[in-house]
Order: sequence, then structure tokens, then C-alpha cells
Amino acid sequence: MIEVLLGSKNAERVLIYILAREEGYAREIASFYEADLKSIQMQLDKFEKSDVLVSREVGRTRPYAFNPRYPFLNELKKLLKKALSFYPQEEQNELLMNGHRPRARGKTL
Repeated sequence: MIEVLLGSKNAERVLIYILAREEGYAREIASFYEADLKSIQMQLDKFEKSDVLVSREVGRTRPYAFNPRYPFLNELKKLLKKALSFYPQEEQNELLMNGHRPRARGKTL
């Protein structure tokens, strides 16, 4: 949809995924889109270097989220929401459905 503006289909996929799920890590995003893991990692690195995304370490996982200090964040999110609205309804539903299972009862944090 907006891959021409972003430079690649995987760049669009990364941003749309993070918009829909609020955060994501490379393997999760690559698995969702059945895309090459290395290309997704490269896009995440590119967006982090340009301050669009930020990451943190959670064990051996590095989830990425939008950088709240990015000066064009509101405009970027509006553009991505508009692009997402043109996706097929089934894909929108899959993206917006958070696939994480709830923590087991009694399990410590």
C-alpha cells in the first residue's frame, strides 16, 4: 500500500505490525508475514537507528515499539492507520488480534 513511500514491503509490514500490536520482535513479525527474518531484522535496525522505533531487552528477546519522542509520530501513525484501513478485512482482524496467551493462573511475574 505505502511501500513506495517507505522503500520496501517489509518496511511497511514492520510499521503496520507495530501499529496494530503496539510492539513486536523480529521473529514474531517475520513469522506473521511468512517473511525472511534477516530482512525484517534489517528494517527494525534501520527504523531504530533513525529513531522511529525503540527497543528494549526482555530476556533473550528484543521487542520494538514506536519511539514516543519521534517528532513525526502522530503523522506517521495517521498514515499507517489509513493504509491499514485499505488492507483486506481478514488481514486487519489478524493484525489487531493479539496472539499472546494470558499468563497461567498462579504463575509468578
